[in-house]
Amino acid sequence: MTDAWLFPDWPAPCKVHAAVTTRHGPGVSAPPYARFNLGVRNGDAADAVVSNRGILQQALNLPNPPRWLRQVHGDEVATLGPLPGADEPQADAAVSHLPGTVLAILTADCLPVLFCSADGHCIGAAHAGWRGLAAGVLEATAAAMPAPRESLMAWLGPCIGAASYEVGEEVRSAFVDRDAGAAACFAATRPGHWHCDLAALARRRLAASGIGQVYGGGFDTLTDGRFYSYRGEGPASGRFASLIWLA
Repeated sequence: MTDAWLFPDWPAPCKVHAAVTTRHGPGVSAPPYARFNLGVRNGDAADAVVSNRGILQQALNLPNPPRWLRQVHGDEVATLGPLPGADEPQADAAVSHLPGTVLAILTADCLPVLFCSADGHCIGAAHAGWRGLAAGVLEATAAAMPAPRESLMAWLGPCIGAASYEVGEEVRSAFVDRDAGAAACFAATRPGHWHCDLAALARRRLAASGIGQVYGGGFDTLTDGRFYSYRGEGPASGRFASLIWLA
């Protein structure tokens, strides 16, 4: 691991590759996005983002350009091939079984989750903010993958940590009203507010859907200077990418 890249530590098969970018990558974005912002809808100069995306493909020797999504905090899953169309699909997750396909999720506090099957036949990637997580985006991603549920593994990427993420009753109720055990993922701070552990909530949802091999976690994008953080930087926050692809 360097300041420019984070490579997941999980027992994925050799044909499955994954990486997470950081703000310190070899990009050209100017402050406050400096320097490897990959998001096109957060105010950065369009030409800088295009350059950064080209640099990303070259630096990681990707087999094709990443399949970017128009993320909307929902549970829609797109099934994608290696070559992009005219428009980015509106979805918060994607799956593929086609070699050369590079799936990409953009985040800046939300939880990116990467999936693969134990035989390396298929991959998936999901954007799990609290709304998408509560709506079932992780379960929908697993259901869209053409592999037995027990053969799937997941890796939890960098998201805002529990100690940095205070939420209100709306968020807590979205989980606890459906699963009383989810209360363990919240810690009271002041009346009507709790610290929320997104990664722990994701682990509960994955386990309940039959995915027992879950790796990663332990990050905090608010306090870790390698990553962009919307809560820390506001609308001028960039976006980093979590990518997975089939060789």
